[in-house]
Order: sequence, then structure tokens, then C-alpha cells
Amino acid sequence: MSLDVVIPQIGESITHVFISQWLAKAGDYIEEGSPILEIDSDKASLEVPSPASGVLVETLVGEEDEVEIGAVVARLDTSAERPAGDTKAAPAPAADEAPTAGNVKAGPAARNAANEKGVDLGAVSGTGPKGRVTTGDVTRAATGSAPAATDSAATTPTGRVTRRKMTPLRRTIARRLVEAQQTAAMLTTFNEVDMGPIMALRKKYQPQFVDKYGIKLGFMSFFVKAVIEGLKAFPAVNSEIDGNEIIYKHFYNIGVAVSGPKGLVVPVIRDADALGFAETEQAISNVAKRARDNKLTIKDFTDGTFTISNGGIFGSMMSTPILNPPQVGILGMHNIIQRPMAVDGKVEIRPMMYLALSYDHRIIDGREAVSFLVRVKECLESPERVMLEV
Repeated sequence: MSLDVVIPQIGESITHVFISQWLAKAGDYIEEGSPILEIDSDKASLEVPSPASGVLVETLVGEEDEVEIGAVVARLDTSAERPAGDTKAAPAPAADEAPTAGNVKAGPAARNAANEKGVDLGAVSGTGPKGRVTTGDVTRAATGSAPAATDSAATTPTGRVTRRKMTPLRRTIARRLVEAQQTAAMLTTFNEVDMGPIMALRKKYQPQFVDKYGIKLGFMSFFVKAVIEGLKAFPAVNSEIDGNEIIYKHFYNIGVAVSGPKGLVVPVIRDADALGFAETEQAISNVAKRARDNKLTIKDFTDGTFTISNGGIFGSMMSTPILNPPQVGILGMHNIIQRPMAVDGKVEIRPMMYLALSYDHRIIDGREAVSFLVRVKECLESPERVMLEV
């Protein structure tokens, strides 16, 4: 029985992905749930599991190809039995690890081309991502031609410029950022917050918190809790547009920025309003670790209702974050800077952070946006309010 392998839905606004690499090749027996290919979206690299056990009959797209969500990319023979002697219920070996090709990085299309043209992949210089050998590389090796300037990092004769192809991931990010700005009436409002109270609270209780929970009390949990208080007070910021209707969401799935192998990614902390501070910190720690290990799954990026971005970890003083459709609000955190401030008629040096709220003006009025940001500021400057939810 033949079964189609399709690209799953990985986010409300994502319509296309790129094939990063095939983790199995035609003829491999694959267990249900084992990874069959890896795809790139603008959020992260994700593994697509096999929908059933069977033999991979054929792959219909090549690595680096752009495909739509729901597209059929491979076919399985689910009536085929596991080959004799194969007792492991483990993922099929990746195409890059095929013993006939040694350690050469190349996808099925490039390998087939090499076989047809009699080219030794080990002698081919790859111009694809991470040195991957492409079909173009194989063709040039067979004909003895040199790579075109756009196939690799090629420098002009004067050495004054370098021309490189955009990676599939960067092309996706570029397209979605433009779409976000073209489809929403996006505005940004700013405020500043005195981080002194939170810093003092963390310093006072950090040892006890670590002893009790085994993790450090960071800044992000305070921001998550403050944002939730703001969303409860101003429901429009936790909504989305669906045609001529507004969907108000009564749950709080907060996307938080964490570092991954390809930069910042924004996995979702689900039902964050039901979590305590320690549970929130643990949830953030868990997704951060999975991001570093490239183990985030499709589910980690879906159903978010609001996003918190953090340019401050790179030293950003102020920015205008771009919406993550269909969400209508995103909060930008920035670095903490010691600045002179007027406090009770006196000048004091305080640890200050600029906050930026970008919002969709189609359904969020300016008053709501400003009031939401003020509410977040109040909660951060009086962290006991977040703890008591007042």
C-alpha cells in the first residue's frame, strides 16, 4: 500500500518551507515516527517524522527545493516488511552517511547525478550550504567547468565585493518580513522601565531559588508574567484577524526568544498564565536547551498568541520588532543601561531598559497599545504585583 509523505502545517502563517536534507534514501525501511527529512522555516530547522512504517519508495523533491505546506514530497510502501536481520526500531541512516559516499555531504539528486555521470563525489568541492555537493557541482565536475559566481562565495577581480547566494532560510525570512509589513498596519510605541526592583529581587532570593528549584531566576519569567497581566487587561492585544472577524483568545501562549544554532528562535510557552515563576523558568530553560540541541519540534512553534523578542542579548538599545502573523502584538526587550534619572526630585543612576511594542493598528487602538505597555512597565517596576496578580 502506498502512502504519501506530506509537509505538515508548522505555523499559522507559514505557507512554504525549504527541504534542508533527506535523512533517508529510496529503499530504506523506516519506522513510524522516525525522522525522514529535515525542513527549514524562518523559525527553525525541523525534522518531519515518517507517518507510518514502511519502505521509502521515492523522493519527489530535492534538497534546497522550496515546497508548499501540504505538498507531497515522498511515497512509502507501507505493505513492505522490514528486511531480514534488521531488528532495530530506529531511524533510517541519513543519506549523507551512506557508506558508498564516505563522509561527503550530498543529497539524493546529487548522488544519482554522480552515479549517472561516473563522478567520484569525494573529489567534488561542494558549493551548497555547509559544503554540500549539489547537482550543479556534479555536472561541473563531469564537464570540467568552473562554478559560476553565484554558486559560491566568489570575489570580483578587484576584490572589493563578494557575491553569495542567500540561503533558503534567509530567503524565507526576507519574504515573511516583507509580508508582515505589507499585510498589517504596523506601528510601534515605546516606553522605558526601571529594572532596579527586579534586579534587587533576583539578587536577594537567587540562592534560595536555585537551592529549591535547581535553576536560576532570570528576567524573562518576569516579562512573561507582566505581559500576561497586560493581555488580560487589554484583550485586543491577544487577538487575531480572521477575514472580517476578530478572534479574541482566552489563553496565553507566549513566544519567547532563545538562541539556537541559526540564531534567535521563538518557541512557545503554552498556557503560561497557569505556570508559577519556577515553572515558567523551567519551561524557558527546557526550550532553550532543545533550541541549542536543535531538538525543537513543530509543536514548539504553533498556536502562539503573543511574542517577546530580546535584542538586548546582542546589545541592542532600541528597535522596532516586526509582527509574527497572525499575532497582532510583539514586545521588544533591550539591553539594560545605567542612566541618570530623576527620582523624587533627585538625579539617580538607574538600570534602565527601553521597551518597544509593535502592534497591528487595524484592531488595536493607540490608547490600548500605550496602556498595555504602561501596564507591563508597572508590573516590571513593582514585581510583587506580578506575583500577586494585582
